[in-house]
Amino acid sequence: MNETLSRLVDSGVVAVLRGVPADQLIGITEALREGGVTAVEITADTPDVAEKLGEVAGSFDDEVVVGTGTVLDSETARTTLMAGAEFVVSPSLHEDVIKTCNRYGAVTAPGVMTPTEAIRGYEAGADFVKVFPAKTVGPDHLGAMKGPLGQIPMMPTGGVSPDNAADYIDAGAFAVGAGGALVDYDAAERGDYEVITETAREFTRVVEEARGGD
Repeated sequence: MNETLSRLVDSGVVAVLRGVPADQLIGITEALREGGVTAVEITADTPDVAEKLGEVAGSFDDEVVVGTGTVLDSETARTTLMAGAEFVVSPSLHEDVIKTCNRYGAVTAPGVMTPTEAIRGYEAGADFVKVFPAKTVGPDHLGAMKGPLGQIPMMPTGGVSPDNAADYIDAGAFAVGAGGALVDYDAAERGDYEVITETAREFTRVVEEARGGD
């Protein structure tokens, strides 16, 4: 297995950070790391995303695997990879993004909703697929796709919370992606990063237990 993909598996939870103010980014990432979430996806529509990717990648070395999300074209993929992103995620299927990531040896995942999209993305060279938005279809849908497509690693994102993360793992997800249910931006603004750490601990505990851990 690719080392970056292995690190995403180890984390079990990928934190999706969108529009995070520069002065909160390191604090939020550290809070997530303290809670066991060691994979962070900074969305490409975040202001100064390249600079922020470089800052996080440089601040945590090998402690946190850093990627970029909401990537819709190959130019954005290349720009963020050059800035330090180790993986690239899209909300939809863009074969030019997959091709660019393959060229640079970076892990990539398109957003998919159907078996047809999942197999198209995987055949194009994706390392895994993001089932998105997961909340509109639920764990049963992911499980139904895993039936005939067991060879494709799947990660649900969109509406995943500590209350349903175990259901997605049970359905066959290798990890889950989470944004608002994981990162309390109001707490970060107050400087109360322990709130984020506690939520991260809860997420990782649920995922580990669903995987059969202690």
